[in-house]
Amino acid sequence: MIDVALLSVIRRWHFREGMPIREIARRTGLSRNTVRKYINNKEIDPRYPARKSPSKLDDYEKTLTSWLHRETKKHRKQRKSVKQLYQDLVKVGYTGSYDRVAAFSRQWRQGQHEAKQTAAKHVYVPLTFAPGEAFQFDWGEDFATINGRKRCLQVAYFKLSHSRAFFLRAYYKQKHEMLFDAHNHAFRVFGGVPERGIYDNMKTAVDKVRRGKQRDVNRRFQSMVSHFLFEAEFCNPAAGWEKGQVEKKVRDARYQLWHTAPKFKSLEALNEWLERECLELWHRQKHPEQPHLSVAECWQQERHSLMPVPALFDGYVEETKRVSSICLVTFERNRYSVPASFANQHVSLHVYARDIVVIAEGNEIARHERLFNRKHDVGTTIYDWRHYLAVAQRKPGALRNGAPFEMLPDSFKAIQRYLLRRPGGDREMVEILALVLHHDETLVERAVEESLRCGHPSKQHVMNCLSRLINRQEPEPLLTPPALVLNEEPIANTQRYDQLRGQPYAH
Repeated sequence: MIDVALLSVIRRWHFREGMPIREIARRTGLSRNTVRKYINNKEIDPRYPARKSPSKLDDYEKTLTSWLHRETKKHRKQRKSVKQLYQDLVKVGYTGSYDRVAAFSRQWRQGQHEAKQTAAKHVYVPLTFAPGEAFQFDWGEDFATINGRKRCLQVAYFKLSHSRAFFLRAYYKQKHEMLFDAHNHAFRVFGGVPERGIYDNMKTAVDKVRRGKQRDVNRRFQSMVSHFLFEAEFCNPAAGWEKGQVEKKVRDARYQLWHTAPKFKSLEALNEWLERECLELWHRQKHPEQPHLSVAECWQQERHSLMPVPALFDGYVEETKRVSSICLVTFERNRYSVPASFANQHVSLHVYARDIVVIAEGNEIARHERLFNRKHDVGTTIYDWRHYLAVAQRKPGALRNGAPFEMLPDSFKAIQRYLLRRPGGDREMVEILALVLHHDETLVERAVEESLRCGHPSKQHVMNCLSRLINRQEPEPLLTPPALVLNEEPIANTQRYDQLRGQPYAH
């Protein structure tokens, strides 16, 4: 085998200078047949042919290859190891070493991996977006310490595709009402609504993925899209790169925000902190395509291209519930009180991200702060003592041990302890509590406190104090017309009463 340099000289002598093969053979010391072979051969980079040494595995290559194909179709926990495949080969007559089988398996897997590296799956086209054209959304999962406990949170991530402005909001669960609430806050912070929203096939929006771009979209999600007047676009399954900007933000936020997050007293405090941090990061981060501008400056330019935010979307999920005989409705293992007049009836539950609203006969009859439990087998009961006043008016004795009345204000508890010492005090206390149904509760509390300061509180005294608080404005004095002026003005003299009582009582 001659080297490339000598072949270059031979080809130059023959084709450029016209030197005969005999002369080239004399000068190089090669045989004429060798010179003729390299001149006639078009190859200009001579190599030794690939050498294949015989192996004991040659007769079993097809068998081992079929086994490897079979194992790749199984779940990874059910696949056989290479050592088990080697033992199976030994059973069918293979006498070679395990190392040869392991080397063949590695080479085969490498070839399969390289075959998958096709242009259709691993080559991408860079995307560009016009101002106000689109935003990208994704859910992420992160941890934070809330009220002394480390909680797993579902975080909604938004990112404007042009300016790269982003927004985060955390929730305890990943449900429809959380998704709607997150959009309300995101568009409020962005100052407008883009033309399109890019999503993956999340269950909070897509009920079923069909062929191509066809999707069965959740009805409430469609209502939100129609309310905000943007077009919802869904990525192909397992194609996260189609919304790569927000995917990268989910990863970057773990280092920028969550690893350095302080402890919070409530989820609301956490979300207020997240909003402030996002706005600060807008000013500190440079735009990747316009390094001379910050994200905040690009957002100020894009903001004029966004559609103004309409009224916030009423993002609730509706469920029908039956009120129990103890005036409670159950949702997610928690129980919420309802006015007693709706006991044993069906009501509509509007579930929001933060509140539970009970609707009956087209009107709101109760509202409670929504509870989230970490333990699935334990629920919590939330009472509103006002809901049980109608029952207490019929059954005054329920005040003594009624669970809802443990939530009474301190002033009400103080007068209750005083009144329950005497006969009929429970009914008198119920009548005092019933005042909140017709008057401002704050004024009723002030009237009760004023009655307590006198030392002998009673229902009549409380009502008198409440009346004086309600009618605090004194009438203006009337101007007497000149024709009605008295010739002799009356003099206030209390000594005249002593004259009527007699001399022994005079002081």
